[in-house]
This record gives sequence, structure tokens and C-alpha cells, in this order.
Amino acid sequence: MNKDKVIATIFFALSIVFILMMSNESFFNWIFERHHNQWSWYIRPLFIIPFCYFSYKKSWSGIAITIFALFTSMFWFNKPKEVNEQVITFLQFEKDWLYGPCDAKKILLLLTVPLSMFALGLSFWRRSLFMGLVVVVLMATGKIIWSIQNAGESGASIIIPAVFGLLICAGLLVFGFKKMEKNREKPEKVN
Repeated sequence: MNKDKVIATIFFALSIVFILMMSNESFFNWIFERHHNQWSWYIRPLFIIPFCYFSYKKSWSGIAITIFALFTSMFWFNKPKEVNEQVITFLQFEKDWLYGPCDAKKILLLLTVPLSMFALGLSFWRRSLFMGLVVVVLMATGKIIWSIQNAGESGASIIIPAVFGLLICAGLLVFGFKKMEKNREKPEKVN
């Protein structure tokens, strides 16, 4: 097994451990207290950029490290001293939803996350900027619609971070993709 796949295996395993640890209510509460800090809401969509870059470069370790960083970014920031009431209400809704009863609808909704990340990674692995952008737009739109439809007025608190993340990601993905494609097309210099 090459170094790239060994590193990828380690970080995919760490991601699974992190997900399993989220079933511990004390750990989950500690994370969600820090997730009230909206900086985590703004940086999380930005992980799409390195995820797409490493997919384009076909780097399993880069993809795995980015996914692990995405998961753990929920608690990178301190618990905020003041929190907007809509943020509190929305995160309480998300927490209740995650800990609530599990049915087929919930499983399908939960599966949209790994499936959309797979579709995004595959788009850039195959070097399709158009398909990648479609997936990014669908991910952001889906998060906004789901949040508002299920959490009501408090779900609107996700709109600005989601749109901000979408615009920044789309712009940087277009810029970076075109630059990488241009570099790929340049003939290599012979010494």
C-alpha cells in the first residue's frame, strides 16, 4: 500500500471514530456549544475548495484529511459569549433532529451528505468543473431549503453563511480549476 493510501486510511478511520464519538451526548453537547460560534458556519463550506483540489489531483490522503478537518471544524472556535436567538433555536432543532427517532426518511436525508460529497469528488476527479459547480449549488440550496422547511424561521439563520460559502467556493473553484487546467496543458520543458 502506498503512502497516500496509508495516510488516507488513517484519516478515514479518524473520521469514523469522530462520528462514533458524536453518539456520546456529553461530547456532542461540548461540540454543539462551540458550534454556536458562527465562525464555524462560515469556514465549513470553505473545505469544499481543498476537497475539490485533492479530488482533481486524485489524492486520497488530501481528501481524507479534508473530510476529517471538515468534521472537527465544528469545535475549532471557543464557545461564544453571546449567541443570536435564531442560531440557538436552529441548533437546538438540529440537535433534536439528530437525536430523534430514526426512520427511512431520516436515513435518506442523512445519506445525501456522503452521496453529495461523493458526487462532488467524482466531478473533480473526472475534471468536470460544470458538474462540480452543479453539485456545490445543489448542496448549498438543499441545506437552505431543508433548514427553512424543517426549522422554520430559525432555519433562515443558515442563509447568509450558506450563500457566502457558495459564492466564495464557486468563484475560487472556477479560478483554481482554470489555472490547473492551463498548467496541465502546458508542455513540459526539456532540459
